Amino acid sequence: MAASVGERTAGHQDCILEPLSFPEQFATTLSSEANKKVTCLLCSESAPLSEKNALLKHLVLEHKVVIADVRLIADFSSYMLYWAKRFSESPITEFCSVIKTNSMGPVERQEEYFLLCDALPEDRILREQLQQKRLEEVLEQQQKERDDCDFHRVCMFCNEEFTGNRSTLLNHMAREHSFSVGLPDNIVYCTQLLDTLERKLDNLQCLYCEKTFRDKTTLKDHMRKKQHRRINASNHDYDRFYVINYLELGKTWEEVLSEDDREILADNDDDWSDWQAHPVCAVCLFCEQQSETMEKIYTHMQKKHGFDLHQLKIQLNLTFYQQVKLVNFIRREIHQCRCYACQEKFSSEAEVLHHIADAGHVMVLPERSTWDQPQYYFPTYENDALLCALTDSEDELDEADQRGGIPVIAEDISNLETLKQSSVLKHLVKDRSGL
Repeated sequence: MAASVGERTAGHQDCILEPLSFPEQFATTLSSEANKKVTCLLCSESAPLSEKNALLKHLVLEHKVVIADVRLIADFSSYMLYWAKRFSESPITEFCSVIKTNSMGPVERQEEYFLLCDALPEDRILREQLQQKRLEEVLEQQQKERDDCDFHRVCMFCNEEFTGNRSTLLNHMAREHSFSVGLPDNIVYCTQLLDTLERKLDNLQCLYCEKTFRDKTTLKDHMRKKQHRRINASNHDYDRFYVINYLELGKTWEEVLSEDDREILADNDDDWSDWQAHPVCAVCLFCEQQSETMEKIYTHMQKKHGFDLHQLKIQLNLTFYQQVKLVNFIRREIHQCRCYACQEKFSSEAEVLHHIADAGHVMVLPERSTWDQPQYYFPTYENDALLCALTDSEDELDEADQRGGIPVIAEDISNLETLKQSSVLKHLVKDRSGL
């Protein structure tokens, strides 16, 4: 699963076999909630919350009561307590729609069922209040996790320990193992999510398709080859770990994300003046600094690290593709803990970056033949936004402009025989007699 770093062979060839990528008390609470007893609306029958389907079946068979859209009820226990109290105060027919089955058949075969749904304003308000309460609880929990500096966990792929904030582990998994569960700020109940993923790996299950394999090596090969180093967005078991699923009552994350597109299509407005593209963050070559604008990241690298990509482009007269190779070369050398200037090897990225700064190697490049190689056409990090900001050499553009300004004067072909003897194109001019 880990992104493989190629070892140096006898011919000093490096290879990265896989693409790289840039970067709680919930379990106890969840367990206690699952074991919490929920009582029937109309009798003393009860069942654990984790077995609410059995209680719903009891309601239908014993009391002919059907609750609509149960999956959209944020707090099933509170919902049941509320309506149990209301049903004890007034007849059920005041709140539920009555549905008669087999209405055209004999009277003895007819049955009446009671539908409790959000068509009733009181039920709708209750559901919205429960949803709002759940959202507030989730946001409070998320903020606690974001501020928590006592997080401690071992990476499920390489057993490296991480302490401090959860984002360090999540970014490590995305960057070093090409496994991303999303932005840390979009996740809630992070510990429970990681527990779930670790259980699947311990059971030799693929995290995406959930097939079971005979050993870890086979599982890793499968997830790498099938590009299953991710979780399945269609698996709703993961919905509870993402804040977006708590935002609006009755809407999945897919519906929330697609709302803007539907509004644009319904509006039929051709005015795109207020359209704003989602910013793409570029990552510094020498640290984890990110910026939404390329000018800011260029300025950061120049001021913080003394690296001036524009200057190198002009001095070396680099074309667009040569700039791509250079960026990928530097990325790869640093990732492999090697100084790109002197090729000295170190034990960690921090050490090689310290060496590059102390030795003054930031703007020192090896021979062009070292990095101007076809293998560096391929990005070291597959989502490297810095590559998208590279431009053609200014000298190249100036030369193109100059060539475009040179007038082209046609030769005088009034005397074809003279032209055939003196023109540099004389071998291309055919004898008219042969035409």
